Amino acid sequence: MKRSYVSIFSCIAALAVIPALSYADDASRNQEIAQRFAKCDINHDGKLTQVEAKKSCMPRIYDHFNYLDSGNKGYLTVAEIQAAAER
Repeated sequence: MKRSYVSIFSCIAALAVIPALSYADDASRNQEIAQRFAKCDINHDGKLTQVEAKKSCMPRIYDHFNYLDSGNKGYLTVAEIQAAAER
């Protein structure tokens, strides 16, 4: 019976940790995106154009730029890229 309680407690503890790990992964991913965005945003205006994405370091963003730029603004923000990464 004790073994059963230990197993149940272990499972519950593991399930409690999963959301925390997910948050850490999201935060880590968003931080990496922000760092790469800053590196690629050549003129540092907070907007990543298709040319900046191509010439710099975000080839996947370049490949999907028109899809991600749903408003046809001609640029993406770091928040838009982070939101796309969450999907």
